[in-house]
Amino acid sequence: MHTFAYLGPAGTFTEAALNKVTCDTDKKIPYINVTAALDAVRSGEADFALVPIENSVEGVVARTLDELANGEPLTISGEVTLAVTFDFMVKTGTKTVNRIGTHPHAEAQCRAYLSVNYPHAEIVVTNSTSAAAELVAKGELDAAIASTAAAENFGLEILASNIGDNTAAVTRFIAAQKPGYIPEPTGNDRTSLVVYIDIDHAGALLEILTVFAKHDVNLTFIQSRPTGRELGHYHFVIDVEGHIQDEPVAQSMAELREICDDIRFLGSYPREARP
Repeated sequence: MHTFAYLGPAGTFTEAALNKVTCDTDKKIPYINVTAALDAVRSGEADFALVPIENSVEGVVARTLDELANGEPLTISGEVTLAVTFDFMVKTGTKTVNRIGTHPHAEAQCRAYLSVNYPHAEIVVTNSTSAAAELVAKGELDAAIASTAAAENFGLEILASNIGDNTAAVTRFIAAQKPGYIPEPTGNDRTSLVVYIDIDHAGALLEILTVFAKHDVNLTFIQSRPTGRELGHYHFVIDVEGHIQDEPVAQSMAELREICDDIRFLGSYPREARP
């Protein structure tokens, strides 16, 4: 049996993704935000944390990237992908909708629906889509954009289904644990790392990319994030095809350590096929 922390409350897309990889004997604990879920692993309250990291429409989940890059080190041991659809829900009997709650990524994926149907409504940002549904159930919001599971969980009425601007949206989630474990290579793996450059200079990113190109390592994801030291200073969160035990990836990592201020290895783990 394992204990999993996840972005809650119950009924989130993260919980749906978690259900794909857990069994009945596993314990699942919802946390209010990504930081709290990851901190549960750091403190020993949970063995793993499942949190969103990337959406095919809206892009990266910045909070997850920043926690992995700057927080107490964790290792990614797996990933889960989930097709995401959004429903518009209210408390039964609701006549007027003035305040709509949802997560920023969900709002960004449902703007066309909102602009046509509720152009004057206030959009209230919540920590998760399910948290918005919970606030509707409590009477603190008029409506929520969330999952079908959230509507069922909080006894809400769905007024419209699958309201996303892109019906093929997919979210990728990562499972994080304390450092020390690396899954064995499968032949279809992903390696994640954070690259810190010493001093920002012309060609800094090109130097990094050239190392991977030299060893024929394909990048599947790259995102710059501010270091927080001062304006204009960034580090790069990078995903590449392959496992750290694969020679091209290992050689790339070794060369990067020679030209970069620091590298944080985030893990090598099996890639999951997109749904």
